[in-house]
Formats: sequence, C-alpha cells, structure tokens
Amino acid sequence: MIEKIVFYMQYPFVRYAMAVGVLIALSSSLLGVTLVLKRYSYIGDGLSHVAFGAMSVATVLRLTNQMVLILPVTILCAVLLLRTGQNARIKGDAAIAMLSVGALAFGYLLMNVFSASSNLSGDVCSTLFGSTSILTLTSREVKLCAVLSVIVVCLFVLYYQKIFAVTFDESFARASGTAVDAYNLLIAVTVAVIIVLAMNLVGSLLISALVIFPALSAMRIFHNFRNVTLFSAALSVSCAMLGILVSILAGTPVGSTIVAADVLAFGLCCAVSALRRGRV
Repeated sequence: MIEKIVFYMQYPFVRYAMAVGVLIALSSSLLGVTLVLKRYSYIGDGLSHVAFGAMSVATVLRLTNQMVLILPVTILCAVLLLRTGQNARIKGDAAIAMLSVGALAFGYLLMNVFSASSNLSGDVCSTLFGSTSILTLTSREVKLCAVLSVIVVCLFVLYYQKIFAVTFDESFARASGTAVDAYNLLIAVTVAVIIVLAMNLVGSLLISALVIFPALSAMRIFHNFRNVTLFSAALSVSCAMLGILVSILAGTPVGSTIVAADVLAFGLCCAVSALRRGRV
C-alpha cells in the first residue's frame, strides 16, 4: 500500500488534490469551532446551497470561470444572512432555511429548464455530493485556493482574540468596545469563501461536515478554546489526507470518503471521552 501511495504521489494531480484538501480542511476547522459555539453551525449548509444556485446560473450562462459569479454571490448572501438573522422578525435559523431551500430549488430549476447537458442527473449529483473534479485541478486553481485559504488562516490568527471574545460573550465584547458586528461580518465572509472553495472537494450537501465534525470531535476531548481549535485543525487535516488517499486507492467518491473519515474520528473521540469519564 505504501508503494502505491508513493507511486500515485508522483502525479501532479494527486499532489494538487492533497494540497487543496489540506488547505480547505484547515480553514474550515478553524472557523468551525466558532460557528459551533455560537450555535450557528448550519450557516455552512445554507451558504453551500446558495453556492449551488450560483453555480447553476454560471453553468447556464456558460461562464468559463464560474468562481467570478459564485464567490461574490455567496459572500453577498452571507452578509444578508447575518443582517437578516439579527432581525427580530426573522431569526437566524429561519433565515438560513429560507436561503438554503430557496437557492437549492432555484438552482435545480434553472439546470432543468436551461441546461443542455445530456447527463443532468449526473451533473447535479456531482455538484451536491462532490466528484472527481478535485483530481483535475489546474495549477492556477490550486494557486487561487492556496491564496484564499492563507488569507482565511491569517485573518483568524490576526483577530484570534477578538473572535474569541465575540464567540463567548457578545454583550461583554460590545461593552468593552469591540466592534461585534464587524467581526461577525468577518466570520460570515470567510465562511462564504471556505464554502466556495470546498464545493469541488466534498460537494454542496457535505460541506457542513468539514465545519461541524472536527469541532465537535475536539470538544469531546478538550475544554479549552485554544486546545479545541488546534486539535480540530489537526484532526480535520488528517481526515482530509486520509480520505483523499483512500478515495484514490479504493476508487471511492472523494467527498464522501473524507466525511466518513470525519465521522469515524468523531466516534473515536466520543469513545476516548467516555473512557476518561469512566476512570474519574
């Protein structure tokens, strides 16, 4: 098996897939802890459906670079979601549901009415659940993903203290002079960027797993924000690497294999947590 892995790593497309997978897993896990603690986990699910709708429009328009449309639309909806979620008449969960269902239905409707593809079901399935497109990335796409991922990580590290304050006590952070709305907006925009990057990796419907599972796994073992964040990042990167390697060797879908690895890791962390409680 090791010989097979070494053999496949000689190919650029495998190295590209591994690099993109690691970067996306790292970025999503960092913000995942904040989203889970703020009970806003499903923002990733809602925005992923928005990205699917934008991708459908880009496909119908036959844009060669779909990122030009998908990224701005997803970021705009992240901002609208944040503003709408703060409205007393429309709570955060209702706003996410509205965007999620509406964008998903709108995107599928457009693809059915206007798409000229002979394999519409296959295209939709690949978009929702991921495909082998992660193994056909060009060097330009990898560079773009690397730049955006590095920006997300740098923003998180640079504003770590402020994000920590906003995550645990918005009222106290606001009273101490922290621009809570601005940092919530920063979190929403960076999540939107991660969602768009992750679509080629795991598909629209599985993106939330990259955000939720590493954070929840880390919380089973650690109870400190810094330790949870670090362990979540390490676990997410490990699961992404394992999932990509297994999918290449076994011929399984990349996205589903990565999510399966995250689920198994969560189960293992739960078992470790139960054993630790049993010894106390």
